[in-house]
Amino acid sequence: MPLLPTRPAPRRLLLAALGASLLAAPSLVDQAADAATTTTGLDDPEKKDIAMRLVSSAENSSLSWEEQYAYIEDIADGRGYTGGIIGFCSGTSDMLALVELYTERVPDNPLAPYLTALSAVDGSDSHEGLDPGLPTAWKKAAATAAFRKAQRDERDRVYFDPAVESGREDGLGTLGQFVYYDALVMHGPGTDTLSFGGIRTRALKEAATPAQGGDETAYLHAFLDARVWAMRQEPAHTDTSRVDTAQRVFLNAGNLDLDLPLKWAVYGDSYEIT
Repeated sequence: MPLLPTRPAPRRLLLAALGASLLAAPSLVDQAADAATTTTGLDDPEKKDIAMRLVSSAENSSLSWEEQYAYIEDIADGRGYTGGIIGFCSGTSDMLALVELYTERVPDNPLAPYLTALSAVDGSDSHEGLDPGLPTAWKKAAATAAFRKAQRDERDRVYFDPAVESGREDGLGTLGQFVYYDALVMHGPGTDTLSFGGIRTRALKEAATPAQGGDETAYLHAFLDARVWAMRQEPAHTDTSRVDTAQRVFLNAGNLDLDLPLKWAVYGDSYEIT
């Protein structure tokens, strides 16, 4: 079995640990539900959409992140089923946490019957108790606004909001916050060497954050170096183009605000946002 990356603990555990800290594009109702006050940094609505597109290019080989709610398959990376807008995985706790949240909000839903099986396979790539019905149930759920919103909410709670908060605490701008976000998506929160916290610790041995008086570009290069190291420890992530020909390109161009236009490549495919 391939080495399983560290990803989030179940939602109930994350809430205690963190404390305070489809089938189609979302409808106007969906979007209105997520509306927020004007902010700066990656959580500016336009920058956030750019971030979603960048991650989708790596996770789904598409810039259309809004079309990925119903996506689900086993991509043979040791994480079991991967599904939805951020790649929730049956083997790494975040799919379980998502279905728990969805079931809290909508008890009678197509995925509720799989909660026991999702809990049992957590930490493995097993499909026991999930086949053959999980993919069909997932796609059925993705046709509902409630499940689409649950996906967005879990994405924000586990990955996006912590990345923006941590980035700001370290004195990073929009690009730096995105670098943190993408690392959290792939490696998950945690303190071991292959998790986000471990990658940050490794980077800090080479450079100080801007909040510590360091140079932002130098620190981000150190963080990306540390992330490449972590990726290469996992057989499924030996292709580091997600960093080398995407984030590093923006950094080398001095685009710390992640301004358009953006051109990058991931896994051999080229993308552009103008």
